[in-house]
Amino acid sequence: MTARPFATALTRRQAIKTAGTGALALVAIGLASGAAQATPEKTAAYVSKAVGGKPMKEGKITIKLPEIAENGATVPVTVSVDSPMTASNYVKKIVVAAEKNPNPEVATFNLGPLSGKAEISTRIRLGGTQNVVAAVEMSDGTVYTAKREVKVTIGGCGG
Repeated sequence: MTARPFATALTRRQAIKTAGTGALALVAIGLASGAAQATPEKTAAYVSKAVGGKPMKEGKITIKLPEIAENGATVPVTVSVDSPMTASNYVKKIVVAAEKNPNPEVATFNLGPLSGKAEISTRIRLGGTQNVVAAVEMSDGTVYTAKREVKVTIGGCGG
C-alpha cells in the first residue's frame, strides 16, 4: 500500500457542519444586537448629553404627534417652542429622541435668530408604542424638555 499525502479537502459532512456553525454564529450576533434597545433611562442620558448636561425643566415646548400612528415607518412630528427668536432670545437646538427605538437618537436641529420660527416638522420611524422626547436649548443656556406618547399599530423599526 502506498502512502497518500495528507488530505486537505473537506468532506461533505464537515462542510455542512461548518456552514451550520457559521449560521448559528450569525443568528447569535443578530440576537445580541437586537438587545441594544433604547430605554427611558438611555434616552434621558442621550438627551442630557445632547444638551451639554445642563439641568432641564418642563415648559415652552409643544409636541404634535398623532395619538395613534397607523404605521410606525412614517410618523409625522412637529416640535414648536414658545420663543420670540430675536438676536438675544432664540432657540439654539431642538433634540428629538424616542424611548423604545433601537437607538434613542432621532434628530437634532440647530436654529438661530434668523430661523424666524422656533418650529420643526419631520417624519420619524417608531418601532412601537412609546414616548417621543423633545429637548430645547435656548440661547441663554436654559434647557426645556417635553414628552408625548404615540400608540403605533404597525412597527416601523423592525416591529
